Amino acid sequence: MREETKEPQYQFLLQLEQDEGLQRMGLMSSQMWRDDPRRLAFFLSRYKFVAKMFSGMGKVLEVGCADGFGTRIVRQEVPEVVAVDFDPAFIKRNAAHSDPHWNIRYQVHDMLSGPLAEGFDGAYSVDVVEHIPTEQEDAFVGNIAESLSRHGVCLIGTPSIQSQAYASPPSKVGHVNCKDAPALKALMYKFFHNVFIFSMNDEVVHTGFTPMAHYLFALCCHRKGA
Repeated sequence: MREETKEPQYQFLLQLEQDEGLQRMGLMSSQMWRDDPRRLAFFLSRYKFVAKMFSGMGKVLEVGCADGFGTRIVRQEVPEVVAVDFDPAFIKRNAAHSDPHWNIRYQVHDMLSGPLAEGFDGAYSVDVVEHIPTEQEDAFVGNIAESLSRHGVCLIGTPSIQSQAYASPPSKVGHVNCKDAPALKALMYKFFHNVFIFSMNDEVVHTGFTPMAHYLFALCCHRKGA
């Protein structure tokens, strides 16, 4: 007997399940959904902010995509996204389960080893710079800047140093380089003429008092030396 939904407008969902199956989550997103669903909402809202800032650009680079679960949100606003990570375990799974409906290219690349010289209109990194040791942060950000076109825009998102009092034990292990807003701004000013800092608490991005922000974004343009 054919299964039917109570409301006929939802019948296509059963057909979609039959034809294409259900969508998969990734290694990190699955763990978040399992253990802390609210955290997944905060995580995806960061990608929405990136997407809106980069809306209308042609080609964008994501640095440190991990399982790529948020990347589609940026892809909704940008026709081409290249998503890189230094860990082959993530890229292998992303490529294997990539949906042809979405134009996202996944590849292994360690940004500490050098830039991707493709002249991207924008480059972003969400929850990565805090994992980069202080002595390597200049190489990391510098190589991102070198991956941009002359007029490219960079957006870096990271938990604030103030937030670490409330971070989980696994997060604290990896977060070796959290910053406050002045320190993040100073780092980005080494490579860009213009740096704009945004605060974020839960899903809300704002321009409020940065020491009370759980998360920080640095929006940067006009790279130096271009």
